[in-house]
Amino acid sequence: MEQVTIERLGHQGDGIAPGPVFVPGTLPGEVVEGEISGGVMAAPKIVTPAETRVKPPCRHAKSCGGCALQHASDDFVAGWKVDVVRKALSAQGIDADFRPIETSPRHSRRRATFTARRTKKGALVGFHGRASDTIVEIPDCQLLRPELMAALPMAEALALEGASRKGALALTVTLSPVGLDVAVTGGKPLDGPLQMALAQLTETRGLARLTWDDEVIALREPPAQRFGAAQVVPPPGAFLQATEEGEAALLAATREIVGDARRVVDLFAGCGTFSLPLAERAEVHAVEGDRAMTAALEAGWRRAQGLKRVTTEARDLFRRPLLPDELKRFDAVVLDPPRAGAEAQVEELAEAKPPVIAYVSCNPVTFARDAARLIAAGYRLSWVQVVDQFRWSTHVELVGSFTRTDM
Repeated sequence: MEQVTIERLGHQGDGIAPGPVFVPGTLPGEVVEGEISGGVMAAPKIVTPAETRVKPPCRHAKSCGGCALQHASDDFVAGWKVDVVRKALSAQGIDADFRPIETSPRHSRRRATFTARRTKKGALVGFHGRASDTIVEIPDCQLLRPELMAALPMAEALALEGASRKGALALTVTLSPVGLDVAVTGGKPLDGPLQMALAQLTETRGLARLTWDDEVIALREPPAQRFGAAQVVPPPGAFLQATEEGEAALLAATREIVGDARRVVDLFAGCGTFSLPLAERAEVHAVEGDRAMTAALEAGWRRAQGLKRVTTEARDLFRRPLLPDELKRFDAVVLDPPRAGAEAQVEELAEAKPPVIAYVSCNPVTFARDAARLIAAGYRLSWVQVVDQFRWSTHVELVGSFTRTDM
């Protein structure tokens, strides 16, 4: 047994002691003891707890891998997430003003991916355990909305019907106003009897849509999502912000940055999370690599009333970023790339120099890298809004406001 003192948290939420020694489930300032193997103390005993330690609000916290920080107070988690962004920027020599973090409440997640497996006694549904293929049941999950929790029996039924004994199903379940939108991967190959059984299950369980390995089995009602004045039916399994509260916070910050711009380009636009609400005041050109998403966005705009013109373009912005002559016709840019950031597109933005850029990010490190390039090109990072819609996880989202220094 060895005893160590935790100095800080790593990006995955583990405590880090000198060595370094990684200790899961610990907090800065705590003294812990246990066996160390390969630089990890996997089963620490807390000798001296931190003042920021709290009793986890969920009884599944120790076994489930969904939440890494339930043992920390809300104030600590909020401060730590802001500090993660601050340190990423500092590593690039950037200082910025930070607005108070926006944190989604408990029981607010409207989308989740469950794992389901057939067993000898029936079916097992839940989330994976920490760094494990073990499935942990989650009947008292504190993250998900009640309507998602009510989907667990449906997931069991799908596993009994369509899972093989050798593999597990991944079920992406999204709430919609007309019922659950369920996209399943990893199931048995579709044949006539299975397709009939799944269609019947869709009806009896009241699902809005059921998709099986990218094939729509049944569509009782289009599972539309509302983006501003528009309703959009996303492709099966398409990206959606995890909580309504988180989406609202990201949108509010983006609206503020865009301001009174008359022409806006939305890069990595998805199904229109930002494009369609912004079209209430501006003409918007939405660019997204997934053609099914741009089609859904355009269809939603055409059905909506009172929006300004929205155009769409299916384009791989990693390989074919918009060039300066294309960008110069816009008054504002919204940039919402995946975790890899937008290095190629930022190079073109640095040359084109549009007046304002609202950069929405889910990765502080790539955000800071891209921010450094924009600042070198003559922008200032006016402020950062951190948004925590993945409560108790290590995931961080943010919006950064970039304006040209010559304006």
